[in-house]
Amino acid sequence: MSSDSHAYTNRVLKGALLLILGETLLVIMAALIKYSAETLPNPTIVFFRNAFGFLFLLPFLIPLGFSGLKTRVLPLHLIRSGTGIIAMYGFFYVIANAPLAQASLVKLTAPFFLPIIAYLWLSERINQRTWIAILLGFIGVTFIIQPGTDAFSWVLVLGLGAAALASMAKTTIRRMALTEPSLRVVFYFSLFTTLISAAVHCLNWVTPSHEQLAWLALTGLTGTLGQLFITKAYQIAKPGQIGPYTYTAVLFAALFGWLFWDEPLTATVVIGSVLISFAGIINLKKPSTKAKTSG
Repeated sequence: MSSDSHAYTNRVLKGALLLILGETLLVIMAALIKYSAETLPNPTIVFFRNAFGFLFLLPFLIPLGFSGLKTRVLPLHLIRSGTGIIAMYGFFYVIANAPLAQASLVKLTAPFFLPIIAYLWLSERINQRTWIAILLGFIGVTFIIQPGTDAFSWVLVLGLGAAALASMAKTTIRRMALTEPSLRVVFYFSLFTTLISAAVHCLNWVTPSHEQLAWLALTGLTGTLGQLFITKAYQIAKPGQIGPYTYTAVLFAALFGWLFWDEPLTATVVIGSVLISFAGIINLKKPSTKAKTSG
């Protein structure tokens, strides 16, 4: 094996491991949210998740300095933060009130909304492969939500709405990509979501116990570290190379749900998982191009 191909393999392997680690941390965060939701209201959990996350993020922002935080696109940061925080309230509610595996699957539908929103807002073309992925993804969603049956739950429909809003937030990031470095985007999102969730929390203030506060701090830490590991993974390797490992989150979510909450894994959830994961992998792959021939 040549040194170039060895380095390529190492990058992909390292990126995949970082992505799996990041996704695992986010599933642990979701499990902590589900546990905290047994004794604390949603606005309290959302606020402390953002507040602790912001505190854990500060050391990473020091190299930027005040000049590095200046922005000319504040309205876009506000749109991103507004849609993102509403999506967060929705996701946290779904995590608290639905099986962990299903909540994780609904969250993973966000990439299927992204091309549609980018088409409507940014006039980005949707190719045939992406349309097929979107169709397969939403067929998978019907197996998860099971409309027209006794198993149907509006909670998971709320999760779809949260996924759509999360996609809107990600589309806003794309609008800012030319002028805003990633750390600045993360800073304003963390700042505004902390301030917004603080205002909502103050409307119905609940003071957590020391034990609850410790779990909430761990929620903020796992969430922040998970996002940083995922960001680092995509800096090392391309999305098409490691993106499919995102769907390991479903496996960990199903495992945690079974271990801690006795949540069964039904056949319909398995079928929906396969369809959503397969659609996501299709969506990540770029159309093949003709290899250049030497002669």
